Amino acid sequence: MTTRIQQTFTTLKAEGRAALVTYMMAGDPNYEIALEIMKTLPQSGSDVIELGIPFSDPMADGPTIQAANLRALRNGQTLQKTINMLREFRENNTSTPVIMMGYYNPIYVYGVERFLENAKVAGVDGLLVVDLPPEMDQELCIPAKKAGINFIRLATPTTNDKRLHTILQNASGFIYYISLTGITGQTLTNMPDVITSVNRIKTYTNLPVSVGFGVKTKAQVEQVGQIADGVIVGTALVNAIAETFSGKGKIRKNSVKAVYDFVRELRSGLQSGV
Repeated sequence: MTTRIQQTFTTLKAEGRAALVTYMMAGDPNYEIALEIMKTLPQSGSDVIELGIPFSDPMADGPTIQAANLRALRNGQTLQKTINMLREFRENNTSTPVIMMGYYNPIYVYGVERFLENAKVAGVDGLLVVDLPPEMDQELCIPAKKAGINFIRLATPTTNDKRLHTILQNASGFIYYISLTGITGQTLTNMPDVITSVNRIKTYTNLPVSVGFGVKTKAQVEQVGQIADGVIVGTALVNAIAETFSGKGKIRKNSVKAVYDFVRELRSGLQSGV
């Protein structure tokens, strides 16, 4: 079975450009606005959507995404509501790949079998679960693959060849290369190292390689898009949403339009038109 993720990367490779992968937090700043933001991402040029599952202890995330987690949770966002949000998105969009990204605890509490069944029906294409290493593939990775859901794996600047081989064994969809050590929200400055690492990973796998962490601008999207199969933007997009409301949570400008304009600008850094 070919997933929407695989189809998208195959199509874009034939077109000669990288995919723009955008991350947003489900339920941020609230369910209704987040759903409208999700709907506008493909219209503004996003090729793949990463939909964050809110969690109270996001160990790999910097302050911006931590704050988005808390906003979503305070507004009552749950894993069930995140699945519902995806289902509503699919009512009008059956082509854009959606990856649910987060941590294992909410999925474990929800129930793995129940989660996979409901997420699949809702229209999920892939999972990226930050705190499940390959040694725990039986927990979720292998059941997900059996359900026809890609399981995205992370590689980092400190991933040596032996570890990379282990990571790739059950990976599917694409490889998410974290461009720097540390948490989300930092700035990408080491492009020569990123180029070397992406090329090294490509010698071990035919899976597309997408680069994230630190990509914030059109110029960086253009740079990364020249050497990777996908360019991932997360913190900068979440920050664009956060800037549309006051410290007290009151909306002061149109969040959906802000995201549309920001993603449109990023997308212009890649070859060919939207």
